[in-house]
Amino acid sequence: MTAGQLARVVGVPGAVLLGLGSILGTGIFVSVGLAAGIAGPAVVLAVVIAAVVATCNGLSSAQLAASHPVSGGTYEYGYRYLDPTLGFIAGWMFLCAKSASAATAALGFGGYVLAAADLDRSALGIALAVAAVAALTLIVAGGMTRSNRTNAIIVSTTLAALALFVVVGIPSAREGAAIHLGGLAPGDTGARDLLHATALMFVAFTGYGRIATLGEEVTSPERTIPRAIVLALLATLVLYVAVVLVAIATIGAGPLAAAARGTAAPLEVVAEAFTVPQVRYVIAVAAITAMLGVLLNLLLGLSRVLLAMARRGDMPPALARLDDRRASPRAAVLVTGAVIATLTLIGSVKTTWSFSAFTVLVYYAITNLAALRLPPPHRRYPRWIPALGLASCLFLAFWVEPRIWLSGLGLVAAGLLWKRFARRWRTPAPPPT
Repeated sequence: MTAGQLARVVGVPGAVLLGLGSILGTGIFVSVGLAAGIAGPAVVLAVVIAAVVATCNGLSSAQLAASHPVSGGTYEYGYRYLDPTLGFIAGWMFLCAKSASAATAALGFGGYVLAAADLDRSALGIALAVAAVAALTLIVAGGMTRSNRTNAIIVSTTLAALALFVVVGIPSAREGAAIHLGGLAPGDTGARDLLHATALMFVAFTGYGRIATLGEEVTSPERTIPRAIVLALLATLVLYVAVVLVAIATIGAGPLAAAARGTAAPLEVVAEAFTVPQVRYVIAVAAITAMLGVLLNLLLGLSRVLLAMARRGDMPPALARLDDRRASPRAAVLVTGAVIATLTLIGSVKTTWSFSAFTVLVYYAITNLAALRLPPPHRRYPRWIPALGLASCLFLAFWVEPRIWLSGLGLVAAGLLWKRFARRWRTPAPPPT
């Protein structure tokens, strides 16, 4: 490790767990209920379509990260393979999207804690969310080794609980399948609702990008990153489809959506209908730990993008400083935690998740565009993969509510104004290569 660079301490198993820790959380424990309320039983199809789009984006991210393994993800790829404006927009949208996703995870954590305690106090849920953000910010500020160990414990708990949910729920799902799974065909839902639900569920897969964002801390990145992204995506697809099928077959799409609106804890409501209803307590614990895992990984990813942007002068240069003892971007981590804690005060899971759907789709559109510009020697996959990913992201981005994507476009404009102001700062040292 050279001065000013982060230490490479994450191998394939750790990278896969970081990816799963980012993916398995808000998406399966919260947003599946929101998407079910839009698409009904066809949310299962929305999950599969979202997985196809995510796979294209994941392969684009993998080959970009393997050829340019530094912190910052698509922000750095945009600068290297496109132009500074697109690179900046990618970094800016990532900060906006994932800060909103982190706030959603924090609110989901609060919702599951309250549900487990049979309480219904929104103010208390927000307070719990802020407390969780504060605690995990301190862990992440302590360095990657500590964060990686914490993540491994969290992910193992989540995987075991979701597997138990599927196995115990199969008998109940069989009984209700004929009644509740009759609307899986898209014609029963409508293309608009299906695409809206797909856009929301796409965000539930996007944690794999954290592996690429942490490229500067991964060992043998040209080998580790592609393998870890593919393995994380495959595991997530299998788990998501199994959980969604069991959930909808057991209680139906309507009650699942109502649970998401009412408690932010839909899977716990499903577990209450199982022949072994005590599973709800296991799901409650798993959901709580999963939300913490998402928060931890988003704090890692967001702080590294903030670090990369500070290195180039797009953010205050003070945020590029590393803690000498742990090689941790402590200042960037603390600022990230403060922003997420502020967003949790919105208190609305649906608003924060819908907003993150639009912004993250724009972010990955730029990822795919950068992958299309990779020099031939650095390409690992056919060009039609990033082309399909680019077209899918741009298409899906505008199927969320108009007020959400209009707000997103307004944020792009605000970001460009910020960039113009930020360039007045002194020119920082060039980012690591």
